[in-house]
Amino acid sequence: MNIEELREYCLSKPGTTEETPFGEDTLVFKVGGKIYALTSIGSYESVNLKCDPERAVQLRDEHDFVRPGYHMNKKHWNTVLVGTGISVRMLQELIDHSYDLVRASLPKGVQAELAAAE
Repeated sequence: MNIEELREYCLSKPGTTEETPFGEDTLVFKVGGKIYALTSIGSYESVNLKCDPERAVQLRDEHDFVRPGYHMNKKHWNTVLVGTGISVRMLQELIDHSYDLVRASLPKGVQAELAAAE
């Protein structure tokens, strides 16, 4: 999955916005104002994704391409190396998991607005 495919996939999720709040090189995807994915634009080698803490440890143990979140809370974030054996399907599943975790943490009113927009 190249960066444009990543961008298109993330933007297909309801309520997703894209921003560059950390500088022009870091592309951030948010739902309800909260980050669920971020990557470097200039050197697209990985993507940081939120993850359930237990699943995060399991994924790191099972896959060389999943590491503790770079510059992130290592308990809740993974850095997934792209182009190193991860399938597009698995990357999409990890993006979905991240999006779903963040969406579920939003206030009920925001969740209802997203559900109504679907």
